[in-house]
This record gives sequence, C-alpha cells and structure tokens, in this order.
Amino acid sequence: MRSRDLSTWMWGEALSLLEQADRLHRQFFRVAGSEATPTWEPPADVVESADSLQVHIALPGVAADSITVVIEPGGVVVSALRPFPCREIEAHIHRIEIPYGRFERRIMLPLEDPYIPMDLVGKQLVDGLLTLTFRKKEGA
Repeated sequence: MRSRDLSTWMWGEALSLLEQADRLHRQFFRVAGSEATPTWEPPADVVESADSLQVHIALPGVAADSITVVIEPGGVVVSALRPFPCREIEAHIHRIEIPYGRFERRIMLPLEDPYIPMDLVGKQLVDGLLTLTFRKKEGA
C-alpha cells in the first residue's frame, strides 16, 4: 500500500470516528424539541465502486414516501419521520430503545472534488434499508 493511501485512510478513519462521536453526543444530550427538529440519526454505510457510490441507510419503520433526499456539494442529506407505533394513552411503556421522531442524516461522499455533481440514479427502500446509488461523473 502506498504511503499516500495509508495517510488518506487514516484521516478518513479519524473523521469517521469524529462524526460518530458527534452523532452519539447529539443523540444522548439532545434537548426535547418539536417534531420538526431532527432528534436522531440512522446508521449508514458508503460503498464505492469504479463507476458508482452507494449509500445504505437503516430505516426500519420509515415509509418510503416520507423520505426526502437532498444532494449538496460533497454529500447528501436524508430526512424523514419515524412515527411512534403505540398511540395508546393508557399504555405503560417499559422500555424504549428504538429512536422515533424526525431524523436528518448528512453524509459526506468521498469525492476528490465535492463540486463535481453526482447523478442520483437509484433510490430504493427494501426491508428497512434505503439504498441510494450515485453514478460518478468525469473527474469525480
């Protein structure tokens, strides 16, 4: 492995750990707000091939028609609402571990030039996994 590849990988790993720490901090120390305020972030994977990038986001319980995808320079923003399934007023909740409410996930894509736009060529939600497929453009 070339030293440049190792250096790039190390910086990528460091940035990934910082993003993860930031997400955990926001999740555990969030202030209760309105439903319009994003309150959680789903886990995501980014996979790159020679001609495309795929972003996989775990969204069980989220309706496909409620998902918004916005492409920004260098990344993508995915947002939606996962409603709380139990609307019983008299229910006694013993445990809540699954996050509910609005979410927003900003994902930076590994691009050499973040201002070369990507084409979103596929958006598919299957079994709670959202897959976004981007075709790389010349120079990306």
